[in-house]
Amino acid sequence: MMSFLTKDKFLEQLYRAFLIGPLLLLQLSCVPAQQEAHPGYMTVSVEQKASWTKNFNPLSAASGARWPTQGGIYEPLMIFNSMQDTWVPWLGTSFQWSEDNMQLRYTIRQNVRWSDGQTFSAEDVVFTFQLLKQFPALDAGGVWKFLDTVVSEHPQQVSFRFKKRFVPGLRLLAHQPIVPKHVWGSIENPVAFANPNPVATGPFTQVERFENQIYTLGKNPHYWNADKINIEGLRFPAYPGNEQANLALLNDEIDWAGNFVPAIDRIFVQKDPKHHHYWFPLVGTMVFLYLDTAQPPFNNLEIRKALSHAIDRDLMVKVAMYNYTKPAYPTGLTEALKSWRNVKAAASMDWMSHDPQKARSMLAKQGYEKGRDGTLRHPQHGPLQLEVMVVSGWSDWVRACQVIVQNLKAIGIDARVKTYEFGTWFEKMQKGHFQGGVAWSTEGDSPYSFYKWLMSPETVKPKEELATANWHRFGTSEVLAPLKVLETDTDPQRRHEAGFLLQELFAKNFPAIPLFANPAWGAFNSKRFEGFPTKEHPYARLSPNALPEALLVLTQVKTKTKSEPSP
Repeated sequence: MMSFLTKDKFLEQLYRAFLIGPLLLLQLSCVPAQQEAHPGYMTVSVEQKASWTKNFNPLSAASGARWPTQGGIYEPLMIFNSMQDTWVPWLGTSFQWSEDNMQLRYTIRQNVRWSDGQTFSAEDVVFTFQLLKQFPALDAGGVWKFLDTVVSEHPQQVSFRFKKRFVPGLRLLAHQPIVPKHVWGSIENPVAFANPNPVATGPFTQVERFENQIYTLGKNPHYWNADKINIEGLRFPAYPGNEQANLALLNDEIDWAGNFVPAIDRIFVQKDPKHHHYWFPLVGTMVFLYLDTAQPPFNNLEIRKALSHAIDRDLMVKVAMYNYTKPAYPTGLTEALKSWRNVKAAASMDWMSHDPQKARSMLAKQGYEKGRDGTLRHPQHGPLQLEVMVVSGWSDWVRACQVIVQNLKAIGIDARVKTYEFGTWFEKMQKGHFQGGVAWSTEGDSPYSFYKWLMSPETVKPKEELATANWHRFGTSEVLAPLKVLETDTDPQRRHEAGFLLQELFAKNFPAIPLFANPAWGAFNSKRFEGFPTKEHPYARLSPNALPEALLVLTQVKTKTKSEPSP
């Protein structure tokens, strides 16, 4: 018979394996920095890649465009500030709904120029949205499912006419990166276009250097908001994973980072409390274990519940996430949507608790019994197997997957972790080429987008076709009515009733397994730059991962007038 680790023994082994790493990093942090930063250029760590590909296409969801293509090179009409719960005017200065909520008008900012000096106007906005219509693969948000027409009624005004009332359309339209008509109008295939030399309206548009291991962006010489830009440029060394990026952060080679840092108080802050800072508010996405619900056995609701019972989320948060977060709220809503939570629906979801014995019992009722090798088998379907897919460089999520796999093995499931480089992983998630995958959820200022992309049949795409979300391919028509309320109604009470119903339907169908709230990762070094958001001064998220909100940070930080000596 197979023997399985007890929880305490497993915890001990994980701690030995995963807590030694930060100590080694702390020792390694005494090594001198390998690369000298250019004065005034902020070094940023967001993506973890072994080498860079020169791609600055802001429209294609599958392009793998470099940071900050969608918030720093190209810009949107407005920016939703998640920390202030307000809209910030950007390329658009204001918006107004018609009385029947069927038309949305944006006033376009005057005196804006593209980085090549040509004038930006409402015509560029209209062109961008027409491009999404002409090439549906670029329409990641599905705006043409609710849009009827987009026209410029005035050089500084754009009118969006809707086919149907769709209040969430405001966010999708506001956050759409705008591209120049005079450049993109001649691009034969904008879906495949890598856009190596971007012409844009953002603060950092000049690709001054691009090599496999590093690239730099210089300032837009014609930026409309130039008086708010107080740094010379951005610098991006390639780091293949969190470990290498964290070592550079500890070595004071990185000024702003959006990656997971283990034991950050001990290995980062304590090393230089005056300059080393972080802020991880729980306003990010929810992290899920997505299962391929289009295929057996994961199309079986009871199997999904049993797997959820097997997962020890408290252990995962402690070992993999260093207690930076909390186990998932049962209905999946993060603290950013705390006011929408349905306590009754959450209380009904007992399968969110860790109960291995209950998991075994539920699987037995579905016909799974232990074979001679200790693996659960079904008389017709064979062994119960699950490969959990995750990005190779994301050490926190890799550890979370290792906890999941160990939990599943403990009840007799043949489980394993499979890691891929981000581009390969994301394509597999989008095309549905996985059994299980750990990934994020969508965001929004209501539960609408969150549950739409978890359960709406309108978001289910065939395998092989790239899916913006709903990678697990689940849909039920039950959610259409409450989603419709959130689409069309502005009455607070009716909207909350619809949000409560969606949570009840999530509990009923349990299409994906919530794991933990994803913190908005953000750390910075104030030796060379200052003005970052903090818990005490939360003018925006600190995390550079939040685009286009990162623009609010890029237009606030500044180079210190006099560099301080290293401690």
